[in-house]
Amino acid sequence: MKAMILAAGLGTRLRPLTDTLPKPLLPIAGRPLIAWNLLLLRRYDVTEVMINLHHLGHLIEQELGDGSAFGMRIAYSKEPAILGTGGGLKQAEPFFGGEPFFVLNGDTLFDMDLGGMAAAHRQNRAVATMALRTDPDPDRWGAVELDAMHHVIRINGRGKNPDRRTRKQMFAGVHLMHPRLLADVPAGRESSIIEAYVRAIEAGETVAGCELSGYWSDIGTPERYAQAQRDAEAGLINLKDRLA
Repeated sequence: MKAMILAAGLGTRLRPLTDTLPKPLLPIAGRPLIAWNLLLLRRYDVTEVMINLHHLGHLIEQELGDGSAFGMRIAYSKEPAILGTGGGLKQAEPFFGGEPFFVLNGDTLFDMDLGGMAAAHRQNRAVATMALRTDPDPDRWGAVELDAMHHVIRINGRGKNPDRRTRKQMFAGVHLMHPRLLADVPAGRESSIIEAYVRAIEAGETVAGCELSGYWSDIGTPERYAQAQRDAEAGLINLKDRLA
């Protein structure tokens, strides 16, 4: 299975740190943030990875190279203008070879059983599976509503009208999807992949939810970045022993 790491963002909320360093290269316990995601992928035998680039992208390419230091093959999709999650995935579409692939946010530090996620994806015969977390205020992140089968019914209030009460969770920025979802995503234009998810739900496709119960942190603000550094140093997340 292949994966794509989304790493083209500007990191504006972390300025001035991101004025000279792209957010995926910010150090966490002595390793670039994006390296933690690569180590997790390799733990589950994902060794072919596409990374999209925009803001200071050349520094990411210089740091990671061809991926051989991680026992991987890394390719790059360069975006002169940011294409968003939808447009960025669409540009990289040929890389996926028509097979399901993982998508990770390059600014998220997390630990998760990706093998279990893949098994649940197959069992549900889902077009996509979203990693979800319980949060006291899921609407703050953009609520994902689930039915009793743990299938996604609505995202940000859009999708199907549920027959019964739904359960709200937050999207953790990790997903497994089939590239057929990209068929109607416009090429060369900025868009969100959530639009494709909503269309799939409305068309009756299965978008499943999968619980992320391990460590998770969105490195979106200086405060959360500092907390993630403390967490890694305290051993709350530890993938360093996986490095070749």
